[in-house]
Parts: sequence; C-alpha cells; structure tokens
Amino acid sequence: MNAPAGLDLASIPERIQSEVQRAIQRSIKGVEYFSTSGPSLGSTPKDILHVRGTMNLYHYRPVADEIYRVPILIVMATTNRGYILDMVPGQSFIEFLLKRGYDVYMLDWAAPRPEEKSLRMEDYVLDFIPDCIRRVQQDSGETDVTVIGYCFGGVLSLLYGSIFNDGPMKNLICFTTPIDFREMKLFQNFSDRRYFDVDRLVDSVGNVPPEMILSSFEMLRPASRAASQVQLWENIWNDEFVKSYRMFDRWATDMLPLAGEYFRAITKDLMWDNKLFNDTMSVGGRPADLSRITVPILHAVAEHDHIVPYDAAKHLIPKVGSTDKEEVMLKGGHVSLVAGANAIKRLWPKLDSWLGGRSI
Repeated sequence: MNAPAGLDLASIPERIQSEVQRAIQRSIKGVEYFSTSGPSLGSTPKDILHVRGTMNLYHYRPVADEIYRVPILIVMATTNRGYILDMVPGQSFIEFLLKRGYDVYMLDWAAPRPEEKSLRMEDYVLDFIPDCIRRVQQDSGETDVTVIGYCFGGVLSLLYGSIFNDGPMKNLICFTTPIDFREMKLFQNFSDRRYFDVDRLVDSVGNVPPEMILSSFEMLRPASRAASQVQLWENIWNDEFVKSYRMFDRWATDMLPLAGEYFRAITKDLMWDNKLFNDTMSVGGRPADLSRITVPILHAVAEHDHIVPYDAAKHLIPKVGSTDKEEVMLKGGHVSLVAGANAIKRLWPKLDSWLGGRSI
C-alpha cells in the first residue's frame, strides 16, 4: 500500500517525539501551575493618599523628569479591581502614563462592608469623587484635574461631570462606557422588572454578592471559561501564555460586591428607566444632564465589546455639550482595549497623543 500523497514518512518519528516531549512539558508545567502563585500585579510604586470606607485613593510616584501640569484621576468601575490598569512591568497602563510624564492618581474600591449596604448613588457621585478631586488638588497643587473613567467608572465620572460642570474637571476620558442601557441586552433580561424583585434582593441580602455579578458576566459568553481552560492546557508549556492567562483570569474573577442601595439605584434608574439616555437622570435631587458637560472629552470603545456593546455606548459623544469631543473605536474587547498587547499598540498611544496637549 502506498503512503498518501504529501505524507512525509521520514518526519513521523520526529513529530511523534516532539508531541511526546510537549506532553511531558504539559504535565510538568501543570504541576507548577497548581503549586505556584501567579505574577505579582499592581506593583507600580504608589502611596495611599486617603482611605475612607470603600474608597481608596492612590498616588503613583512620578518617574519622568518633566511632569505635565494637569494631574489625572482614574475612576475605576465599582465591580472591579484597579490592577487591570497596572498588571506587570511592561504591561501596565499606569507605568506607561508615568513614563510619558503624567501625574497619576487612582480612585479604587474595596468591598463594602455589611454596614455599608446603605451607600447610595449620591455617596459615590456627590461625596467620594468630589472628595478625591479635592485631595488630588491639594496634593498636586493644581486646580485642574483630568478624569479617566473605565466602564461604570465612566458612568460615575459622567454623572459627576454633568453635576459639577463648572468644577475643576479639565478633561474627561471614558473607556467603554454605557449610555443606553436598553442595549445591554442580557443584563436587561436579568433585571426585567416583571421577574426581578430588586427590592426583595437588597432588603434580604444587603450588599449584592460578587458571585451573582460574576455569574451575570459569564452568562454573556457561557462557554468562554471552558474554552479558555482548554486553551490553557494546550499552551501550558508556554510560560508567556500562562503568565498572561493567570493575570487576566485572576482579575476577571476578582469581583467586588455592590452596596445594596447603590445597586437598587442602578437597577431602577439605569436598567429599568434608562434615565441617563433619556436625559432624566438625577443624583440626590441634582439633575445629571450630559449636555452640561463642555470639557474636552474622548470616548474609546472596543469593536468586539460583548459587555458594553457599541449600541449601548455610541450615544455618549452626541449627548455631551462639548465642542472638543471625539469617539475612537479600536480593535479588541472590553478588557483587551485597556490592557494587554492590543492596548499597548492601540489605546495607550492614542490617549497619549490626545491628552498631552490638553494637560499643559
């Protein structure tokens, strides 16, 4: 019997040996994976400027010889840890900003304690963010502050900017920030007022547990965790792949609970009544109309964002009252837009080119 056309019989032993060696490596590396911890994340040197309840304000130590005049305050989403923007050296957005000469602060969040279940939307927008802005001003000696909001941190930043529209915010940058919550399709289904009793949930459990939040995100792509674990096993011999996998997997599963009253407001005002999109949003009785925002604004959206689809985000730029405003769509997903190799090539240089001249 003749060998099939194109089959190199002489190469078979070599290929078998290669596969055997790779299988041995997988076994060894698999043991290493479970017996060692992942890379240290969020290690860029910083000082704790202020801690109050669930709020943490950090100041990263400058490294450049010349620093832009206008400091940056990064506002993180209340469900996620801030180290997504400070992974490891060479893959840290914070490190990139510092090397480019920016003075960087971050408003990061800790898990609300059971007694903090009464925290409301107004506590975040009218208290926490203004408090951090004042402390950044005092620490930097500058009046103007650039605000960068990631995902729901962008929503909080928009609410702050629309209420304090004559305040110290000089520039506003939002990453993947939803405006039209009707377009958050699966979340809309989860929170359908006909079936989802948010009052009973909050009154029963207080703070919304992180497991519930994580499950809702994973349902957006039900097979993604199983597929990623298969991909990990196929590449477990590759140290760089494993390092990247461990970084992003740790962050993706490291969810924070949400304060009960705050979650109640998100559900009723945004998910049910879509007030931000309908221009009827108020916080603590103060109107939060996006048209009142007139500072320079950049909104970066991801082409393949499954968490905040473009239809949910595309209304931000048309709604703000700024004349200096820009939307930029970049390849990537909700996380790869801001972190990883994709972000290093696309978002970070774009932000630097946009912000540099506006930070003087």
